[in-house]
Amino acid sequence: MERRQLTYSGHVQGVGFRYTTKSIAEGFAVSGYVRNLPDGRVELIAEGTAAELEEFLKKLAEHMSSHIRSVDCDRRPALGEFADFTIRY
Repeated sequence: MERRQLTYSGHVQGVGFRYTTKSIAEGFAVSGYVRNLPDGRVELIAEGTAAELEEFLKKLAEHMSSHIRSVDCDRRPALGEFADFTIRY
């Protein structure tokens, strides 16, 4: 199991990014959360198998590519702290 912490920059707030992320996550065996950051970026933390995370993030990128300027990604071992995938406010 892996943990990915991603930070998306661009026009990623006010465009349904969090809701799209949650909707896509429901189709994959991933857990974690997505939230807006005060500086205009969006943070996504997800845990799952490497294959599930790759497909989830690929689908998210396909849906939101016109809004994303850059993505920073940190990979670590999963901590198992999430039961499902949520939007945090």
